[in-house]
This record gives sequence, structure tokens and C-alpha cells, in this order.
Amino acid sequence: MSADTHFVIIGSGGAGSEAALTLRQRDPECRITQITGSKLPFISRYELPRVFNGVKSWREMLAHQPEFYDKNEITVRRNSWVEHVDAKNKKVQLRHKEEVSFDKLLVASGGGGYLPENLREFRPLMHGFGSYEDAVDMHEKLPKKGHVIMLGGDMTGLDLARTLVAVGHKVTLVAGEQLFWPHEVAEDDKAKYIAVLKKMGFEIVLDKKVTAVKQGVKGKPPRRVVFDGGGGIDGDAVMPFCGLMPSLNFMIGANVDIERGLLVDPELKTTNDSIWAAGDVCQIWSPEENSYLFYYGWHYIREMGKIAAINMTGGNKKISTDQDDQLYINKQGEIDSPYWMYR
Repeated sequence: MSADTHFVIIGSGGAGSEAALTLRQRDPECRITQITGSKLPFISRYELPRVFNGVKSWREMLAHQPEFYDKNEITVRRNSWVEHVDAKNKKVQLRHKEEVSFDKLLVASGGGGYLPENLREFRPLMHGFGSYEDAVDMHEKLPKKGHVIMLGGDMTGLDLARTLVAVGHKVTLVAGEQLFWPHEVAEDDKAKYIAVLKKMGFEIVLDKKVTAVKQGVKGKPPRRVVFDGGGGIDGDAVMPFCGLMPSLNFMIGANVDIERGLLVDPELKTTNDSIWAAGDVCQIWSPEENSYLFYYGWHYIREMGKIAAINMTGGNKKISTDQDDQLYINKQGEIDSPYWMYR
């Protein structure tokens, strides 16, 4: 590579940040630009529950201090949103109409919380948890010993729930199809893990379909979750945790294959020779497995960013298909997961 080679990374999360560092280590002379919609430097979403453990400054949660980017000559374009990728002309078009040219592009835009269609109209009455700002807002609005109603029950939600219970909040989990996602738990085993969640302090509601989230009536908690067939639960906040949806709208029409994610081979290259992808945003076709693979969890995502960067700089490293993706019960008798950062 040369000083004229420009690597552009869309996303500043675990995959994008690991890729930027690896690119610099492998090519000291190249240009590296990260583009992110975030207003803050990289804070992993796996760190966000720490807000409820007393972490009061976003600086304590940074993956890298600001001087890291200066030292490694990585340009970070914060609060910048990608509108479209023009793969033919190798340009990233930003929402404010600026164009950024690239020689090689890594899409590491991650994913946002998936919300089932029947719940989308109630989004304004629910709290998200995808950013530091979301976490602080939730922490400030939740009263002492407040009651959180969680919908779905994916592993990101359960990670937050165990923290909330530990600091004295009440958590009621309305379990849905996404319970334990992205783990694939056999139906025969679910009862065992649900029993453990109850021992950990969660209240569990099973076999109830949520039909609405409403503003609470005067004299009662501010939110009410309504069930099909009648009845419901009152709480201080409602939080959906129903899996992730890849953030890919800007790749539509970019001349790359998209299925449930951005389609890549085991070397994380897309169907365009100048574009790679890593993290929650991509779907991997594995010839050995003869199937599609998705990789989740902070350590898998970082590894994908590293592998993509190696291959963008002339390597041919493939991602391993041996995932440690088993849900288990630890020595303390609690559920644990390789998708959690703090175990």
C-alpha cells in the first residue's frame, strides 16, 4: 500500500475500531477515515449497563481516549451520517451532501434494536438502549427501585436486566420469540433457564402477546403494557429487546448482495472487490458449513474487524466457524453467556 491508499470505515463500534487499529499496524503510511453517526468517541454497547453501577462520565467508558486517534493518525468523522455508497465510483455520500472517496471500504455500521411490526407505533412510549445517551436518559428517569418491563428477552436485554436487579430495580420480562437470542436454545431446555432467571430475581411472563403500550393513567405508573385477551402490567419504563436489525439502508443500490445482512465470504469480502464488512451488519456464507452464519458478541465483532483489515491489506485470513455460543449456568447458579462482556 502507499500513502495515497485511503481506507474508509463506516462505523466506529467494536468492528470498525479494531479494523482501524489493525490497518494502521499493517500499513503505517495509508490514510484511514472512520465515519460515524455518534457524537461521542467509541463506547461499546456492552459497556452501557455500567451507567447503572455508578459510572457517571462517558470518558470512563471510552474504548480509546481521544489521543489514541491522533497518535495513530485515524481521522474520525463524528455526527456524520452515510446516505449512500456509490461503489462504482468508490464514493461515500454523506447526508449533508459531502462525498468521501475511498480505495477500499469497510462497512461496520452494526445494527439497531429490532422492533416487531405490531409494536412500532408504540415506539415513542418505549426506551431504547443503543447509545450512551439512551443509557443516561434511562438512568435519570427511572425512580429508585423503579419497575422496568422488558419485552422479548434477547441477551443484550438480559445483560442489562441482571444489572438493574442487582442495584435494586424490579424487572418484569415479557418473554417473546427472541428470548435468549442470539442463542438457539432447545425447547426442552428453556424451562431450566427460565427457572434460573427467576432465581436471579427476574419476574417472567410467558405465553402473553403484547398488543399495546400505553401512557399510564393518573395515580398509577407512567406506562402500561396491554396483553391480547385482556390484562396487562404497569411499570415505570418499557424497553424492547427483540434482537438486532442490520443498519444497511445506505447500501441499497450499491451493487452488493444483501440478504438478512450484507453478504460476505469467510474472508469478509462482499460481492464487490473494493468492499468488506464486519460485525452485526454482515451475513457470512460458509462453504464448509454450507450455510449462512451470523456472529454476535463483543469479542467476535472485534475479531471480525481485525480479520477484515488484514484482508483489506493483502491477507487471506478466514474467520473461524468454531463459535463459543452456548448459554450456560455458572458456578454461582446464574445464567451466563459468551456474548456478555462482564461475566
